[in-house]
Amino acid sequence: MKTKKLLLLLVILLNFSCKSQSKKINGVSFVASRDTISTQHITPVLKAQSNYVALMPFGFIKNLATPTITHNTKRQWFGETENGLLQYAKRFQKENVRIMVKPHIWVWRGEFTGNIKMDSEENWQVLEDSYTAFILTYAKAAASLNAEIFCIGTELEQFVVNRPAFWQQLIQKIRAVYKGKLTYAANWDEYSRVPFWKEIDYIGIDAYFPVSDLKSPTVADYEAGWQPHKQAILKLQKSVKKPVLFTEFGYRSVDFNGKEPWDSNRIEGSVNLQAQANALQAIHNQFWQEEWFAGGFIWKWFHRHANVGGEKNNRFTPQNKPAEELIRKLYGL
Repeated sequence: MKTKKLLLLLVILLNFSCKSQSKKINGVSFVASRDTISTQHITPVLKAQSNYVALMPFGFIKNLATPTITHNTKRQWFGETENGLLQYAKRFQKENVRIMVKPHIWVWRGEFTGNIKMDSEENWQVLEDSYTAFILTYAKAAASLNAEIFCIGTELEQFVVNRPAFWQQLIQKIRAVYKGKLTYAANWDEYSRVPFWKEIDYIGIDAYFPVSDLKSPTVADYEAGWQPHKQAILKLQKSVKKPVLFTEFGYRSVDFNGKEPWDSNRIEGSVNLQAQANALQAIHNQFWQEEWFAGGFIWKWFHRHANVGGEKNNRFTPQNKPAEELIRKLYGL
């Protein structure tokens, strides 16, 4: 009898362990601000049932052909610096929220980072040295925090395609100082050409795939639009044999939000709260039950919860919209 009870206990513990290990990354992309953060800024994230946050320090370059990245200066917002990253992360960690450190580059006037490309070998060398200094600053910070995931770059297609040897070497330098999991945030139309997926731990995708041309798609419409993209992602996943992580995913609460989901420049457009909720439900239906899918980070979440989003807002944030209630439900499953 004791043996049977012991075996039953072991089965229960093993089952619990497997469920715990299979818990998805239910993350939010927590936007850096001028301010320090406190419990009042973290509580809404906890209410959304999020178990991870992506924290995003920034470096800045003047234009797409500029090789020097300015970072960690007193002219930046607090949350965009190393000290800001450390303060944010430690506050979240006190609440048992896990961390992905995800450095970004901002090009003056908002030009697309995927088009950063140098016009000479000399400038490529300068960029590589500058990027190394930038990324190792935050890899070391991530190590000091015991952050679970570190993202080695965000949407840098031309840099990646033109300098593959640099990225192989950079991964080795990062691994020398940081022992957690690595990913890279590839743009939705870039991920299939990234040459170093086998060298890191997650296939990271900023998942702004076009999924519908309709004004206000249903959940079924969005899911149908996902099918060719999902098959392409799965084909790569089977080849590389690494889990897929949506380093960013999200939709604006606006008409036609599935047509060009990456488009954040258009301010105008009729508010469509239901379209945002439908799109988020569809992406969850299609991916969160897949064993090869690790989870994702919704774009985007602001620290002053009461002052953002709402029924008149047509931007990405789910805050104070039906999408926030939906995220709470889906992340709580």
